Amino acid sequence: MITVSNLAIQFGKRVLYKDVNIKFTSGNIYGVIGANGAGKSTFLKAISGELDATKGTIELGPGERLSVLSQDHFKYDEFTVLNTVLMGHTVLWEIMQERDALYSKADFTDEDGIKVAELEDKFAELGGYNAESDAAALLSGLGIKEDKHYMQMSDLSGKEKVRVMLAKALFGNPDNLLLDEPTNDLDLETVQWLESYLSEFEQTVLVVSHDRHFLDSVCTHTVDIDFGKVTLFAGNYSFWYESSQLALRQAQNQKAKAEEKKKELEEFIRRFSANVAKSKQTTSRKKMLEKLNVEEIKPSTRKYPGIIFQMDREPGNQILEVHDLKAITEDGTVLFDNVNFTVEKGDKIVFLSRNPRAMTALFEIINNNRKADGGNFNWGVTITTAYLPLDNTSFFNSDYNLVDWLSQFGEGNEVYFKSFLGRMLFSGEEVLKKVNVLSGGEKMRCMIARMQLKNANCLILDTPTNHLDLESIQAFNNNLKLFKGNILFSSHDHEFIETVANRIIELTPNGIIDKMMEYDEYISSDHIKELKAKMYGY
Repeated sequence: MITVSNLAIQFGKRVLYKDVNIKFTSGNIYGVIGANGAGKSTFLKAISGELDATKGTIELGPGERLSVLSQDHFKYDEFTVLNTVLMGHTVLWEIMQERDALYSKADFTDEDGIKVAELEDKFAELGGYNAESDAAALLSGLGIKEDKHYMQMSDLSGKEKVRVMLAKALFGNPDNLLLDEPTNDLDLETVQWLESYLSEFEQTVLVVSHDRHFLDSVCTHTVDIDFGKVTLFAGNYSFWYESSQLALRQAQNQKAKAEEKKKELEEFIRRFSANVAKSKQTTSRKKMLEKLNVEEIKPSTRKYPGIIFQMDREPGNQILEVHDLKAITEDGTVLFDNVNFTVEKGDKIVFLSRNPRAMTALFEIINNNRKADGGNFNWGVTITTAYLPLDNTSFFNSDYNLVDWLSQFGEGNEVYFKSFLGRMLFSGEEVLKKVNVLSGGEKMRCMIARMQLKNANCLILDTPTNHLDLESIQAFNNNLKLFKGNILFSSHDHEFIETVANRIIELTPNGIIDKMMEYDEYISSDHIKELKAKMYGY
């Protein structure tokens, strides 16, 4: 349990929030949301004690332990992977260190023996004799194989370190758990594992994430940072989003009577509750909507970018044909081979692979930015493409301002280009910023504006939600669902895949798996699992 009382956080004259009074209780998982800069990570830092609040207090339940997902991936480089995880349970780790130091003494005394006996009792009480096997199980579940458990942290890749840090945070069943972007750099299968793990976690969890499916799967409540306040709502992210949009429409409809509005809100709650009850997710099992009332539903101040893809012409019947395509890395790794498929009219295809470099290689090849190591492809004569690459660094190596930068990619006057930038929430003096100082999210919004200029009938998107905030992801997702042309994309965003794709192609070193089915069905199908094992050779 975490009790926040009269909390205020202020930097200079800027007040992030004040008068925050919330109690976070065991058995619930709280998704912390808010626009960029609202103070989501700051809120977690204040709870963890990493940041001193301007005012107020934060208290844990008596004797409770708090665990935090560390963002410092170099702090534990001198330790082994397994020991790094064990250090997540600080009390247990300190006992282990003290006990081992006593055992290693050359002049072991009777007093040392008494002390060791006491430590052994505490060690056993805290589950110390199962600690290494429990830590190993966490690591394996997060995709760190046993042969790496005794390696130095300094020898791991950045993505592997992220997983070890997550295992460290989860280890020892902490009473309170703070997770800031826990799904970053995790593949879809590992995210599924984490969702399942947290579904059985009966303690208190606060999580910041841009992964909507993850928030929907695990969160029983939403903590919204908006209006300079921190407000607690029952329900997961989708419930908060849909209800805030409904409240906004009602606020704009001045003619609707109060009683009619109340009935509409109550009907919305009833329908959403029924859907959750049928769900297999954590949120249904924990009855997240049992205490919800109409008064909690309010419109948000969030600004959503205007992502609108339009086509200059309808695509013809021939879209794209790929024959015997092959890609190999410089070190000889086969990313994919024997790739054959035909894109049909209306296809919205998500490309998957155990090696994320495979999708990037495919997209670079069909955009003529990379030569294939075998095979060929052919676009239809009516097809125009707009490509969102994974790495956009080369596009921003200049001192152009936003207007001049965007004008490279289309024809029109300054007002015309400003209108596209305005859709992407660049307004006023912001359009005169130099592109080489933009943040990752700002660069992505510029690249999306560039794509919109093309009015293409086939969109190629390599991990399009990278660096975007929830509002941009939601707007992007909403438009792609309505887009009438073709979409070829890769993504780590479960919700993005599930709601956009109508076809799935998985690239393997031994050919492809090509299915017209929903993503949820694809990942749960035993037949697909057997097919993948055969194609990957394991």
